[in-house]
Amino acid sequence: MTRIGIAGTGFIGKGIAIEVNRQPELQLTAVLTRRDISKMGDYPFCEALTNSTREFIATCDMVVECSGDIIYGSEVIDQAIKAGKPVVTMNAELQVTTGSYFAKRGFITEAEGDQPGCLASLHENVVDMGFKPLVYGNIKGFMKLDPVLEDMQYWSQRNGVRLDMTTSFTDGTKVQVEQALVANGLGAGIAKDGLLAPESEDINKTGAELAKVADRLGCPISDFVVSPKGPPGVFITAEHDKRHEEALKYYKMGNGPYYTILQNYHLCHLEVIKTIKRVASGGGVLLNNGKEPTVSVAAIPKRALQPGEIIDKGIGSFQVRGEAVEISGNENHVPIGLLVNALITNKVKEGEIITFDDVELPESLAFKAWQETIEKAPINI
Repeated sequence: MTRIGIAGTGFIGKGIAIEVNRQPELQLTAVLTRRDISKMGDYPFCEALTNSTREFIATCDMVVECSGDIIYGSEVIDQAIKAGKPVVTMNAELQVTTGSYFAKRGFITEAEGDQPGCLASLHENVVDMGFKPLVYGNIKGFMKLDPVLEDMQYWSQRNGVRLDMTTSFTDGTKVQVEQALVANGLGAGIAKDGLLAPESEDINKTGAELAKVADRLGCPISDFVVSPKGPPGVFITAEHDKRHEEALKYYKMGNGPYYTILQNYHLCHLEVIKTIKRVASGGGVLLNNGKEPTVSVAAIPKRALQPGEIIDKGIGSFQVRGEAVEISGNENHVPIGLLVNALITNKVKEGEIITFDDVELPESLAFKAWQETIEKAPINI
């Protein structure tokens, strides 16, 4: 029996708790929350709730972090790693900001469910079949780089998802974060800062076009397509041994040389349980940000920012959005995940990358973790 502790009581955390509780080989022993427990009578496992990180970690064998908060989540993971507990995250934003710091210190893996974990699982599958991945693709149905507050409030209430999360989904920050994690975790690059993000009516055709870019660059790429009619899933476009060309044609995979393998869903908290079981049975890391990342997610102003402005939280704000960038050449950029209670000290034009010269950030473990990561990030000569 593996004792599971979950950090987070939001939409994802609650769903994971329900699934863990259904598994005979798992036991939900603690759920860490910052909310007032006396006001959480509608939570399905009130007896497991705690506000104490120390108590939380002491009573579990594995930590599942899904708080949606990079600063707080990093503090929780730090204590878990120090206690020798493996960590499963459903927090790509945390992974690309502080995940590399923790990957050097203990066991941390992203879970299946969100697109990065689903792509990592699909990667294992296609490689086992002999394919050579060229494109790790995410499928996004809609994007608006500068959405308006009223629209985001409407969709937030309609879908029961936090306003900041809804905004980060819409302005592209979330998918940029996801594909940065995929690049770092699966040894891919990016074709350009901000990604290519082509519009697509045919995933197979667009996958082949992206594969040509990867061939030209000489390495696999991580990217996404905007496809309003596409499924909410992921895809990998790959090559295969030419000796299987006729067989793959017979299997309805097309004429080659590029083949697109599509997973037409991602089911978030319902899939996390697979990674929890993987880790509980001694399986290795599915995906993390790697010890030496090459891609980060920079903060880009949606409008000109003035000295004295405060950014309460960059991810999901109406002041900035995130873009995947190569760390080499952008060493002074501020990862959007660190923009929490940040003071703007210089004017920054719309569309420019915010640098550490432009802001004052509160001290935090997350800030320290990034500083260590950037000091050891590989530099391309």
